[in-house]
Amino acid sequence: MTKKMRPLEGKEKEYFDNLMQAREAVTQQMQYHAEDALDCSNADKRGVTTHMADACSDNSRHEMELRMLTEEGDVLQLIEDALQRLADGEYGKCQECGNPIQEGRLKIRPYAIFCVKCKEKHEREMRG
Repeated sequence: MTKKMRPLEGKEKEYFDNLMQAREAVTQQMQYHAEDALDCSNADKRGVTTHMADACSDNSRHEMELRMLTEEGDVLQLIEDALQRLADGEYGKCQECGNPIQEGRLKIRPYAIFCVKCKEKHEREMRG
């Protein structure tokens, strides 16, 4: 949980608002996927046939919903961490090189932890 924040103005207020919008969107997606995952696991209680093909389809859908839920949980944690960095005055700095993260990147992904250069470096390392 983030500590109490000081009053924000200007760019910091804009960053805070963007983070809160992202948090709301992710929370809504998580709720949707959680409800869908629970619905999948209760297929037999809903009167759905228990044919093997249906069960496999339900299991695949259930696994996909749980995977999405996990990924969204990871994003939610990134957002919470970004809010903490904003409170600490560290928001918008690349956690690898320390340089500022580009404004455009922060608008698209307000919880970004790397600048474009460092992110590309990480992606190349993951591929190769």
